[in-house]
Amino acid sequence: MLLRTGAAAIDLATPRSASRATGTGAPSRQRGRGLEFEEVRAYAAGDDVRTIDWRVSARTGRPHTRLFRAERERPVHVLLDQRTPMFFGTRSCMKSVQAAHAAALVAWAALAGGDRLGGQILVDTGHHESRPRRSRRAVLEFLRLASEANARLGPAASPRLSSATLGSALEGLRRVARPGALLVVVSDFHDWDENCSVQLRLLARHMELHGLRVHDPMEESLPQAGMALFSDGVLQLLADTGSNALRDGFERRSREHREGLELAFRSSGARLTPLVTGSSAAEVLGRCYTRRPGA
Repeated sequence: MLLRTGAAAIDLATPRSASRATGTGAPSRQRGRGLEFEEVRAYAAGDDVRTIDWRVSARTGRPHTRLFRAERERPVHVLLDQRTPMFFGTRSCMKSVQAAHAAALVAWAALAGGDRLGGQILVDTGHHESRPRRSRRAVLEFLRLASEANARLGPAASPRLSSATLGSALEGLRRVARPGALLVVVSDFHDWDENCSVQLRLLARHMELHGLRVHDPMEESLPQAGMALFSDGVLQLLADTGSNALRDGFERRSREHREGLELAFRSSGARLTPLVTGSSAAEVLGRCYTRRPGA
């Protein structure tokens, strides 16, 4: 209930500019809610000639124009990453939990805004998908799938067994997400590659796209802890974190990955917002979107 209460103030329809929000990249190119066809009527002086329905005009022998109305709702798609690499955290919670909190806030905010929610939960073996619906049941179903995926994560799971990629998930969304939709991707983007960049550009042509990059401070800078044992659940590595060369190389690779990701989003006109473990997902999203009137 706390997440639903916090989401009530988030208006997904009116994102703040990138300069005001906690994010990177150029201001998002708004696709809006789009227009829906309503009816055809006889052409009247002053009508936009671009809306003339030439087929009806040819059939009737008189010019007719197509009327449109603004869509009252739009689909909001949430892609939530719950693969094994998300099972890491040193600041009060795992990345997987922080990501689930952010996704829940977006889901409840979509319902509060009268939008239809569609979700995709990315797990090691594939993904679970739900089609966009505007109902409390749709939100609860999405949250149930997210909770079950999160519960399956643990130290026994291995990223080496994962067959699902972020690129394939984005490619799948191109088949189900309609123009004008809002797509929110909540992930650590650990397997970002050229295919992901291609899919991002294709998606961003027709819809508003917002990435929430969930990360932990230790993924960007190693502490000086001397000899330390690292493991991915299968392999183990003993490393001297007191080595300047080791720490500098680690930070350089982390920075290069982050900057490459930021460039991909910026060049596509999409927004990317950092979400660190231990921070408030509600506060971060609140800085990305304006407050709902009366909230």
